[in-house]
Amino acid sequence: MTPEPGPRIVAVDLGKTTCRVRVAAAGREHTQSGPGAPGLAAEHGTERAFDAIAALLDAREAGTDADAGPLSIGIGAAGAEAAPDAARRLAERVSGRWSASAVVASDVLTAHLGAFDGAAGTVLIAGTGAVAVGIGTDGERRRADGWGPWLGDDGSGRWIGQRGLAAALRAGDGRGEQTVLAEDAVALAGSLDALPGFVGDGDAARRLASFAPTVLRRGTDGDPVASGIVAEAVRLLAGTAAAVTPRGGVVAVVGGLADDALFLHALEAALDRAGLAPRRPLGSAIDGAAILARRADLPHERYAIRV
Repeated sequence: MTPEPGPRIVAVDLGKTTCRVRVAAAGREHTQSGPGAPGLAAEHGTERAFDAIAALLDAREAGTDADAGPLSIGIGAAGAEAAPDAARRLAERVSGRWSASAVVASDVLTAHLGAFDGAAGTVLIAGTGAVAVGIGTDGERRRADGWGPWLGDDGSGRWIGQRGLAAALRAGDGRGEQTVLAEDAVALAGSLDALPGFVGDGDAARRLASFAPTVLRRGTDGDPVASGIVAEAVRLLAGTAAAVTPRGGVVAVVGGLADDALFLHALEAALDRAGLAPRRPLGSAIDGAAILARRADLPHERYAIRV
């Protein structure tokens, strides 16, 4: 008797910069990356998200032939929570295009799923932006920050970079303490006068965040201004996590700032001082998208859109 073909799982991590698609079938995995989409809440968000996925996932890669097993596609997408109607349209388009069951959730939710393998806990995302999401064993969710570059994201890469460049300008015009960050800012933009134009309007948050690694490095080198910015970022991020986590609760830190070992060590120490239990994430957001595709029995299900 010919064995039944196993399920095929497609996991999608769709961010604003990068889209990653991982296909798992017949014991093999294949991952591809390409440009992301501006977010489901943006103009034409559904169409642009679908195009980003379709550019990486054709029928052959998904194994949509009649002899293959059932196909399930899990998608973590930026903006899914802010634009649930767009998220549903994306799930429907993906389901129809690849004859699959499809589920769409926010990229924050898939980051949580990946970090804890579907269990309870708090994920602290510290990247260009910053947000903490805690999910309890009862499925109740609490969130702190993630309010964007103009209203929140305290302690994020954008916050660190912006404080660093502002400190450089204050040093340059005599309002603030001298700092080597002023020289770094000149190297970045050509002159301090050129900094406002360098930051610009189109993607200011990402431009500002691009200066964060320099601030972290100068803080490690002992520059007092940079060190103060880094220490305040650590304090703010720890406070964000503490706002949604009971004392003794587990916190996993993910995001670009977690790639800096010294910053991560300082942040985990601050979480510990706050009475929390820092833990390294078990997996990534794309692992969370795969979990979402495979399982519909987790507490996270109420925050996902499945068709």
